[in-house]
Amino acid sequence: MVPAQFLNLLTFGLWGKLGRLTHYAFDAVLLSAFLAGMKRSTGLTPSLKRDSITENKEVNVWIDKYLGVGEWVMDQSVAIAGSSGWFERKR
Repeated sequence: MVPAQFLNLLTFGLWGKLGRLTHYAFDAVLLSAFLAGMKRSTGLTPSLKRDSITENKEVNVWIDKYLGVGEWVMDQSVAIAGSSGWFERKR
């Protein structure tokens, strides 16, 4: 038996689902970073009128945190790219 199949058997198939969950999480962070980049370059932001999305305060807090993750990813990406020799600023 191949070790990956044995690991999948031991974890009741959760090992394969972990990869899929990681993929979805990465896609969600990528979308959040895209929205943060769009906000910085154009000033456009998602409309977060509290009544248009939901009246649940917890959901609104989660949306703010989600968009904050994109801002953090953008900040870190710009800092890393700015300190590397692979990128240069042109304005």
